[in-house]
This record gives sequence, structure tokens and C-alpha cells, in this order.
Amino acid sequence: MVRPASTPKRMLTSTPKAGAKPPGEFPKLSTTTSSSSPNISSRRRRSCIAFRKGAKRANKSGNTSTRKYRFRPGVVALREIRFYQRTFHTLIPKLPFSRLVREILAGFRHDLRIQSLALQALQESAEVYLIGMLERANLCSVHARRITIMPNDMKLVRRIRED
Repeated sequence: MVRPASTPKRMLTSTPKAGAKPPGEFPKLSTTTSSSSPNISSRRRRSCIAFRKGAKRANKSGNTSTRKYRFRPGVVALREIRFYQRTFHTLIPKLPFSRLVREILAGFRHDLRIQSLALQALQESAEVYLIGMLERANLCSVHARRITIMPNDMKLVRRIRED
């Protein structure tokens, strides 16, 4: 097999050696128009090639920018679910939850204080309760062949649990 003069002498491997520099550019392959089917117009062929290479488009001001890569629907949501299932921190911010608890306590008496550990315990139990309700509401929506949780699902969950 004869190697073209433009290719590097060392073949690229999938795992680089320690301390090795990354390769510069891959060798350019010659593009021929005879390989593509004759019934596709050259304009369409160029647009397909441009779309694959990064698809630069012109803005209203005339500047060109590359299109932002979009994940398929549901991929980012599943990634976020896995991320939040791995974490142990609370999901509700502490300060707004603290203000809510103090506002509720002010309805009883104005001079009540609360310890930080008691506030943390309240927050964790509230999050566990809310997550459980949302999980059951999700099951209700799946049962109804929907993917969106609706207020009727929440009402049904509360009625089944008799809260």
C-alpha cells in the first residue's frame, strides 16, 4: 500500500502517549463530485455539506455565526435527573424557605425563634414530602397516557393519601 505524501508518517491511535502533543490537522481528502448521485443538484449538495460542517448562517446585521448544537428532546432532562439523584444538598434555597417558615410562625406569635438545625430538618422533610408527591403525580400522569403533570394528578395523589 502506497502512502500519499500529505499524510503523516506516524498513524494516529485512539490513546495518545503520555506527554504527547495533540495532532495538528487531519489530512485533507480530495472531494470529487462524481461520487454523489447525479440527480441531486449541486446547490443542494453544497447546502448539505455546509450543514454537516457547522452551518454558518447570516444574522440580520450580516455577521455569520455557527449554529448551536441542540440535544434531542429529553436528553438534558434525563441528565438533570441523574445529577440531582446523585446530589445530597437541598433543592429549595435556604433563605426563602427560612422566610416562609418565619412568616408561618409569625401567624402564631411574633417572638418565636427557631434553631438552624430545626429549620434544616423541616426543609429536608418538606423536600422529601414534595418529591414523593411529585413522583406519585408522575405515575398518575403516565397512567393517563400523558407526560405532563396536571393539577388533577396532584389532587388525586392528595386524595389517595388522605392529606
